[in-house]
Amino acid sequence: MTSVPQASSILASLGQATFLWDLATDSIAWSDNAGAVLTDIPLEALASGAAFARLIEPSRSVRNDALAQAAAPRGGEGVAYQIEYGVRASNSAPILWIEETGCWFAGPDGKPVRAHGVVRVNNERHARDEQLMRLSRHDPLTGELNRTHLVASLAGAIEEAMRLRSSAAFMLIGIDHLARVNDAFGFDVADAVIAEVGKRIRARLRGGDVLGRFSGNKFGLILRNCTVDDTNIAAERFLVGIRDEVIPTKSGPVSVTASIGAVTIPRHARDADEAVNRAQETLDAAKRRRAGSFSLWKPNVERDAQRRVNIRVTDEIVTALNERRIVAAFEPVVEARSREPAFYECLVRMEQQDGRALLAPDIVPVAERLGLIRLVDHRVLELAVAELAASPNVRLSLNISPDTTMDPDWWAGIESLMQAHPGVGERLIVEITETVAIQDIDDVRGFVTRLKNFGSRIAIDDFGAGYTSFRNLRKLGVDIVKIDGAFVQNIARSADDRAFVHTLIDLANRLHIKTVAEWVQDEEAAVMLREWGCSYIQGRLIGLASPERPWAVAADTALPAAG
Repeated sequence: MTSVPQASSILASLGQATFLWDLATDSIAWSDNAGAVLTDIPLEALASGAAFARLIEPSRSVRNDALAQAAAPRGGEGVAYQIEYGVRASNSAPILWIEETGCWFAGPDGKPVRAHGVVRVNNERHARDEQLMRLSRHDPLTGELNRTHLVASLAGAIEEAMRLRSSAAFMLIGIDHLARVNDAFGFDVADAVIAEVGKRIRARLRGGDVLGRFSGNKFGLILRNCTVDDTNIAAERFLVGIRDEVIPTKSGPVSVTASIGAVTIPRHARDADEAVNRAQETLDAAKRRRAGSFSLWKPNVERDAQRRVNIRVTDEIVTALNERRIVAAFEPVVEARSREPAFYECLVRMEQQDGRALLAPDIVPVAERLGLIRLVDHRVLELAVAELAASPNVRLSLNISPDTTMDPDWWAGIESLMQAHPGVGERLIVEITETVAIQDIDDVRGFVTRLKNFGSRIAIDDFGAGYTSFRNLRKLGVDIVKIDGAFVQNIARSADDRAFVHTLIDLANRLHIKTVAEWVQDEEAAVMLREWGCSYIQGRLIGLASPERPWAVAADTALPAAG
């Protein structure tokens, strides 16, 4: 018959030991297996609460605190508690991580006089917790701080520099052309490059500097107690360290460079967001100038003034859109021979609070730069379709920006409007710039085909300013070419412009593509264009854009038919 094992051996096999702690005398009695569980801890250190506390990390008072924090028991009942701590006999010894589960009992005064419980060694759980904590703080690929904790460290470094009135720096180090490595070798090789660059930066840090992975190909670096001269020297040290030796990978050696943007803190950045934005700005400037270079942020009065203008104009455009103050003006385009209206170009205007209106040249470039042009184009589309729906005999042209041509929201909008107003698409001409037409001929051809399915016509605006060939125009199925006004306005005085415009018109006619001459200033130019076979003319001679609707005026003043 198998004998029942002793309780102490069962506990030992589970890595547990029991204790009885007399708080009045501070003596602790342990189960026989305590030495086997609490390895390397001298028996004399287990004899009393005070002796045992001297080995506890991180807080020696953790056991006493657990007893003191609980409410006093009622009717002699014990009060349960559970704590975790580390113990080790010396600084060189490994830490044993202990889970202690116990119960304490109070004396007549309600204070603890006795406790008993079980201790269990759980190094594995603590190691897992440590690993999870590390993963929450560090980038798994490089082992450096992740973005969240890098930015938190940056905020702390800025506060410290302001308090101590010292100077520091924040750098963004971006690996140049990493996308090429991805394309040529795959993401695993690119990851190896990122990890190696991180190691090379790490090897050149001073004590106290902080390194983190900011994003896919960027590292952030906080340099404490660092002057402007120190920053320049450090930047060169990092650049040389990255570029001087090729990086060995499983696909062979890879040569990379990095660019650096930096800002002095707190002098030129007084919070983390400002430091990150300015470092990113200077990194972009360094990459534009030359891959593998360094740029340090400096104040720029013109740039700051432009940004203030951008902020103001952005607010004005968004407010105008919300308040329906983005309106349309209509510029006539007439038959070159008869001077009868052929269609009207729909141009954007923004009514201001003081009653004045901003014209398209004032709105469109800013809206494009600030990423608002698609909203503006969508509003003008709505206005144009509303006019077409209300006036069955009118034809309008609509100029859209390059960003809008591939915008799915714009397509969803135009499809919805066309379905709501059948037949409107046949009286709509959509103008795209020549630069859009040559960017990706296949994408633009799809754009043109979808519009033609609505019955709309396509015009290339500002033709002659770019490099679109007439062969591409045929491939795209373009209906109308609008000749850039810069060539038209001086044809009466410039032989070169006359030759250029005449040739464009002749080629377009041979391909059965209609032509519009923009910026026609005088009668002499209009006569030349008519004789050369230009289809339509537009400009100051014919009439500039107006918010008035000429077709409505003509209808109102028309005489009744005879009989």
